[in-house]
Amino acid sequence: MTADRTTAEAARVPVRDDLRTVTPYGAPQAEVPVRLNTNETADPPPAAYLVTVAERIQRLELNRYPDRPHRELRVALAARHDVDPDRVWAANGSNEVLLQLLQAYGGPGRSALYVRPGYSMYPELCRTTFTAGSEVDLDDRFELSPEVAAAAVADHDPDLVLIPSPNNPAGTPVGHDAIRALHDRSRALIVVDEAYVEFAPAGTSVVALLAELPRLTVVRTFSKAFRLAGLRLGYLLAAPWVVDDVQKVRLPYHLDALTQVAGLVALEQESQFLEHRQRVATERERMRDHLEARGDVEVAPSVANFLLLRPPVDGLFDRLLDRGILVRDFSDKPRLERCVRVTVGTPTENDAFLAALDAVLDGG
Repeated sequence: MTADRTTAEAARVPVRDDLRTVTPYGAPQAEVPVRLNTNETADPPPAAYLVTVAERIQRLELNRYPDRPHRELRVALAARHDVDPDRVWAANGSNEVLLQLLQAYGGPGRSALYVRPGYSMYPELCRTTFTAGSEVDLDDRFELSPEVAAAAVADHDPDLVLIPSPNNPAGTPVGHDAIRALHDRSRALIVVDEAYVEFAPAGTSVVALLAELPRLTVVRTFSKAFRLAGLRLGYLLAAPWVVDDVQKVRLPYHLDALTQVAGLVALEQESQFLEHRQRVATERERMRDHLEARGDVEVAPSVANFLLLRPPVDGLFDRLLDRGILVRDFSDKPRLERCVRVTVGTPTENDAFLAALDAVLDGG
């Protein structure tokens, strides 16, 4: 066995130098009773959804390639947002949408600006596309002011700006004035990643600014509020020239026929899919009230389906895991010392998390 392994290692083709020490991206996975680490929605899709999808799939000609520009899906998405279909593009999750944007507008000699703390995939996508990355710090409440936004783009002169709103991992939204400042004080493509916006109050989304800001691109996903994390479907809304450009870097037939059908049915049943949002908001505020009542836990002002908290002790992630609760550990990230992020789950899951947290912090 050792000789075989030695021979195999000797035959190995060296990976790219910049990838030698890279660890693949991904949240830890563990078989525990309560998993609250990846911001999935606890409720499954509506019961009628899978029945309808199964019926539609049986009509597909799977021996044929799918509709390459996924026209029907884009028309449906355009109708949802009251825009023209030529302003819509979909891909395999919002991460692929972001990758295509960086492939089209980033690359060697180009740069992207993103906020800190922010979505941890942005630096990974920049590295993968050979795009130089730089950061601008949010304030102590994890907010971005128009003044800081304007100064950041003036200092860095980026080709792209990547803004999660609501922020991940803090859950705070970015104001419209800050988005205008990023756009009007730069030449960059302004990409607002609205993965969690359906959980936020009305008026949080910047989709209404598309007509005002020609270099604005809004990215959405079906993974969160639509309860379809396993589907891997995301999309963007932007100027038609953005849609034209990302098609220059997309793979042939990148969006399969099953995903297109599943997305169409979800849009047809949107009201059933999104009816759980108030329950999530109610549970989020119940959890926040419990945490803040303790007096020893800092909680970020999230409008998403998760909470970022800083306990008064180190090692909370491992201590919760010992009690069967999996959350997301951010304690090794700059400005997030000791922090963990917890997804809003079912009331039973949330109760289990709060009980375990209390036991840890109270010395139980």
